[in-house]
Amino acid sequence: MNIQRFSALTGISAHTIRYYEKIGVLKHVTRNASGHRSFNSKDIDWISFVKRLKDMGMPLDAIKRYADLREKGDVTAQLRKQLLEEHVAVLEEKIELESLHLMKIKEKIIHYEEVIESQLKA
Repeated sequence: MNIQRFSALTGISAHTIRYYEKIGVLKHVTRNASGHRSFNSKDIDWISFVKRLKDMGMPLDAIKRYADLREKGDVTAQLRKQLLEEHVAVLEEKIELESLHLMKIKEKIIHYEEVIESQLKA
């Protein structure tokens, strides 16, 4: 499939796809006889994973490192696992902090509900 179709299926702009190829996040992109990029289902699976990592806040340099390790094969499985575990720890910290923020704002909402209710009774 061409870059426009790949972009439509993945939700990633053609510009970003080209950039990912340039920096090595998207490797070994095949080209047709005309020199245009050609993508397959494995590319979709990989870029979907990359997108998920980005959506979870993983920095692009860490994603690039993961891609470099992935290219080296199963001998890097432990390093890739460690990279993901490190990001899980970061996500868990963020979730904990966001949960605290959520709890505090809900407490404030309850406070305002009590204020409003007492105004209505007065």
